[in-house]
Amino acid sequence: MSVPEEEERLLPLAQRWPRASKFLLSGCAATVAELATFPLDLTKTRLQMQGEAALARLGDSARESAPYRGMVRTALGIVQEEGFLKLWQGVTPAIYRHIVYSGGRMVTYEHLREVVFGKSEDKHYPLWKSVIGGMMAGVVGQFLANPTDLVKVQMQMEGKRKLEGKPLRFRGVHHAFAKILSEGGIRGLWAGWVPNIQRAALVNMGDLTTYDTVKHYLVLNTPLEDNIMTHGLSSNLVGLHKATR
Repeated sequence: MSVPEEEERLLPLAQRWPRASKFLLSGCAATVAELATFPLDLTKTRLQMQGEAALARLGDSARESAPYRGMVRTALGIVQEEGFLKLWQGVTPAIYRHIVYSGGRMVTYEHLREVVFGKSEDKHYPLWKSVIGGMMAGVVGQFLANPTDLVKVQMQMEGKRKLEGKPLRFRGVHHAFAKILSEGGIRGLWAGWVPNIQRAALVNMGDLTTYDTVKHYLVLNTPLEDNIMTHGLSSNLVGLHKATR
């Protein structure tokens, strides 16, 4: 075995396979974030579906007869009537979606930055390149994740069918994938992909541009180096920025 090959084997996995490591890191971070915030998403969806179903049945009197009113009372009602773990009902397709979406967009963005566009002589990544790279990464990430996004929405709609007294169409996530595939073929898994990628392009234009700007600032103005800790801190600051918008 040659010396370069031996030295490569001694490198950390993150340096030997940087793209794969970035995909896994982004996917793990997205999974943790989704598990933490999914009860809020479920509560919001349940509240919306309840309102739509009540209006369809009762018209203007639906407001007075709704069993849940407000996010907190809706969440408490789910816990009391269905159990605490039901706050994470349907989280599986959401996790699938975020792993593919977050991992795909970050790997694409890193590739565009390092290989396609390249940095300037001072290792700075110009703003206009961040904007274009962020939009392209969002398009690629959302296109890859569209099947999982479609299944997530379809599974959420099952709750509305249950409230309306209609039979459920899917037994689970994998059954939903199989049924959509059998009814619409491969193209059926990408239904609605055009507006989805348009939205993802605009969202990532802000998210990834902010991420790269924050990371560059931290590397230049603090003792931090360009490593996993800096990537994580930059991502958290981007998340805080999104939460305060």
